[in-house]
Amino acid sequence: MTPPAGSLAITVLGSGTSVGVPTIGCGCAVCRSSDPRDKRLRPSVLLRYGGRSVVIDTTPDFRAQVLRAGLARLDAVVFTHGHADHIMGLDDVRPFNYHQRTGIPIYGSAATIHTVRRVFDYVFASEAHESSVPHLETHVLDGAPFELFGQLFTPIPLKHGSLDIYGYRFGAAAYLTDHSAIPQASMEALGGLDVLFLDALRNRPHPTHTTVARALEYVAELKPRRAFLTHICHELGHEETERALPANVRLAYDGLEIPVEAA
Repeated sequence: MTPPAGSLAITVLGSGTSVGVPTIGCGCAVCRSSDPRDKRLRPSVLLRYGGRSVVIDTTPDFRAQVLRAGLARLDAVVFTHGHADHIMGLDDVRPFNYHQRTGIPIYGSAATIHTVRRVFDYVFASEAHESSVPHLETHVLDGAPFELFGQLFTPIPLKHGSLDIYGYRFGAAAYLTDHSAIPQASMEALGGLDVLFLDALRNRPHPTHTTVARALEYVAELKPRRAFLTHICHELGHEETERALPANVRLAYDGLEIPVEAA
């Protein structure tokens, strides 16, 4: 999707949980489903606006995701946190470096950038490299809004179990994943949204994620025009789950493209 001038489009690169769906070794009905919406890569979205492309999180499925999306240019990566299912595809930005002949700026909290630099220490090593490595420009976020190519991004603090992570608001949309709780101060930053993404792992409680029922409570309080549930595990079949949702709430699915109204 190429959005009209002055607008923004979101492509869901992955809507699944940390192990994806189908899950290795599982023969449940959802893992065996023929519905393409039940095939879920790890969680990530692509934002396109003003001729720019920004990805939130580089999952272990990053290469397959950007090939499927037909992404030929990457202008920046914004990270929610440093867990493996959100960063481990970062090495695959190298072809963008080759074609664009530029570094890729990456953004995240101090803890997230520290994890990226530790996990990908070969990228940042001072000695000469014998083979190609990603060319990255790190930017540490302190919680203040920041601008990317004319679009203001606002970090939204979230609780992921005991971990403090970020979601992001950009214009009239917000992407919140991997949250077990949304602090009240963050709730106050999420009014007037056209599109809201929320974690909804499953129906049963989980110590670091939100249930479908709790996500719907957030929707009722925040009142976005449209809400999309993501980070979905194999306990939720797409068609059956979506039948029970309010009209303005849908399950995200891989490849879903969403135009966003102006803020």
